[in-house]
Amino acid sequence: MNRTTNGRVFVLGFLGIAAAATIAVLFGLDYASTHHGFGFVADAAAGASLDKKAIEDLATEVKSQFQKSVDAVKAIAEEALGKAKSGETISTDLKEKADAALTKMNALNEQLATLEQKVLEGAKGAQDTPKTMGEMFVGDEKVKSFLAQANPRGRVDFQTKATITSLTTDAAGSVGGAIANTRLPGILALPQRRMTVRDLLSQGQMDGNTLEYVKETGFTNNAGMVAEGGTKPQSDIKMDLVSTSAKVIAHYMKASRQVLSDVPQLQSIINNRLLYGLAYKEESQLLNGDGTGQNLLGVIPQATAYSAPGSLADLNMFDVLRLAMLQAALAEYPATGHVLHPTDWAQMETLKDTQGRYIIGNPQGTTTPTLWGLPVVATQAITVRKFLTGAFKLGAQVFDRWTARVEIATENEDDFIKNLITVLAEERVALAVYRPEAFIYGDLDTALAA
Repeated sequence: MNRTTNGRVFVLGFLGIAAAATIAVLFGLDYASTHHGFGFVADAAAGASLDKKAIEDLATEVKSQFQKSVDAVKAIAEEALGKAKSGETISTDLKEKADAALTKMNALNEQLATLEQKVLEGAKGAQDTPKTMGEMFVGDEKVKSFLAQANPRGRVDFQTKATITSLTTDAAGSVGGAIANTRLPGILALPQRRMTVRDLLSQGQMDGNTLEYVKETGFTNNAGMVAEGGTKPQSDIKMDLVSTSAKVIAHYMKASRQVLSDVPQLQSIINNRLLYGLAYKEESQLLNGDGTGQNLLGVIPQATAYSAPGSLADLNMFDVLRLAMLQAALAEYPATGHVLHPTDWAQMETLKDTQGRYIIGNPQGTTTPTLWGLPVVATQAITVRKFLTGAFKLGAQVFDRWTARVEIATENEDDFIKNLITVLAEERVALAVYRPEAFIYGDLDTALAA
């Protein structure tokens, strides 16, 4: 029969229990007091580090020894019963023999139960289970030091207790399941770049897909002094028709109807993130679009290359931008702003003179960034060490065919049968660069090396 005590499985034959109980009654022994383990049991516990096959072999061997011990106990019990029936007095020698037999049987029984438990656990290994008191005792540094003495004397103190942890495993002392998580409300969104290039340009609306405008591409001025009755000189002007089209910028996201119903805030976050994505792409296109395919033809590809209209000693970045302003002014398009990468603008703001004083800017100031009286737009849409100076309002205009919009549909693809929602954001814009001479584009390193 099987018997479970303190979580361990003991396998005892019925005759073994009966014989043990018989001996306990005949000899006046406490059967429970004989039910204890010895060093052999501890050796079996150490089998946790063995593999499953080794543990099973050891269990078979111990089971054989245990059966022999049970047979010995039965023989003693039968002998004692025979003497009791005949009225003979049971000798002290037989009592001692019976006590030794019971002790051995119980020790083997304890060892067998330990080994069978190890087999049931799959021989996980000591590293997967909490350490026993004995393992903690022999592993304690104070105990090791005491036992390492040639002639240990005195006493060594060893104390242990279960450490309360927040682990969610079944380890002793774990209270992880009782700890409530702290959940902050809302959703922490990613940072968003501030879009500023569009604000520099003139704004407009268009009705159709195509944008056309007439552009003056040449002017021959022959105006002169004319004598009375003389022939007047003729001047020439050249006009070209420029045509461009509105380009679509779009993207979408999918979400389940359930999550949008359960998290109302998510709808607005998706909308805002999609609109931000449009603005992010638009800013890059307004500056850098190469005009191929569905790309806009941006300002930088059409801008005039920087060419210093004069030379200065000890040229620095401030001087380069001032000369770019002069170049635009000489083309009759006074500049209205500068575009720089944030890295370059930070470098300019932190430049100091020979006495350690900031040339421009004030660490405690809050004024709008300006240089030579013009606003500075710092954006990562322009490459580091590049600059764009120009008459933005006069030189270019952005047209909206479709202003940025968000649309929701439940019948896209197989959304209906999957309870999905498609959220689409798109816009159609066109860019007209009327006067390429109004924009001066250059490289700071190249300009400083000239």
